[in-house]
Amino acid sequence: MASEGKRRHVFISHHHKDDVHVDNISSLLNKRGDDIRNSSWRQLKSENQKRLKEKRVSDEVIRRYLRRKISWSGKVVVLIGKDTHSRPWVNWEIEEAKSQGKRIVGVYLRGGTEADIPAALKKHASAIVGWNTDSIQNALDGANTFQSPDGSQSPRMYTPKSSDC
Repeated sequence: MASEGKRRHVFISHHHKDDVHVDNISSLLNKRGDDIRNSSWRQLKSENQKRLKEKRVSDEVIRRYLRRKISWSGKVVVLIGKDTHSRPWVNWEIEEAKSQGKRIVGVYLRGGTEADIPAALKKHASAIVGWNTDSIQNALDGANTFQSPDGSQSPRMYTPKSSDC
C-alpha cells in the first residue's frame, strides 16, 4: 500500500514540451498529502530561452546546473512521453542520477509507449510505472515495479549493470 504524507525532494526529468505534466504529477501526489519539492529545470524566461537557443550558454554550465539540482533531490522521476527518448539531456540526467546513486523511477504519460523509453532509463530504472498515484508512490518508496503503459504488470525488461544499494 502506498504511503501518505511524505515530503519528497524529486528531480523530474522530462521533455520541455511535457512541462504541464510536471505540474500534473506534483498535483497528483500532493492530493494524497505528499509535499513534492521539485528541483527540475522548468520553462525558462524568454530571455534565458533565447540565450540557450543561441548557444550562449555552454553545455558545461547546463551540466553543472543540472548536477546540483539532481544532487539536491532524493529521487529522480522520468516522465515517459512520445518524444522523451529522443532528448539527449534526458539521457544525460538519467546517467547523472545513476552516478549519484539516486533511485530512478520512470512514469508513463498517458499515451506513452514502451518504445518511448529513453536508452539510459532502459539501463538504470529502479521502476517503471503507469500514471497511477499508488504505483508512483510505491515506486518512489522503493518498490521495484515494472508496468506496461496501461499499468498492468510487466516483466523487468532491462537488467541494470549494477545493483541498487
